[in-house]
Amino acid sequence: MNIKTSLLLTAATAGLVLLAGCTTPGPFTPQDTTRYTVENTEKFVLLDQPTQASVTCTGLQERTLADGRLEVVANVKNREARRIEVQINAVFKDEQGFSTGDETPFQTLILAENSTEAVRFTAMNTLAKKYTLRVRQAR
Repeated sequence: MNIKTSLLLTAATAGLVLLAGCTTPGPFTPQDTTRYTVENTEKFVLLDQPTQASVTCTGLQERTLADGRLEVVANVKNREARRIEVQINAVFKDEQGFSTGDETPFQTLILAENSTEAVRFTAMNTLAKKYTLRVRQAR
């Protein structure tokens, strides 16, 4: 057996070992991505590409009412030089970020050219400590 054949045989064996998947087995840590956690971590979320290009939030104001309910006011701005129509809702969450079951229906918001509108949401119960405002293209 010559050296060339020996090297070829060694390379082929190494290739088969790699293809066989000689990796260390064991438990793997979960891979967290922002793609699936945006609605859990952000307070203002744009749900589709048209709204991502057209809408922004210029301010959020939170306050607790005298009866203990959370009230949120969002300044929603149209970045386009044309009138647009979007829908917005609020999902109220407890201290740990889980939904309290208090989710407002989507309401239609008509924004004039380059204008800003204030939108107000109030939780129905005192469990709400966090929230997510969601905006999507009008349907």
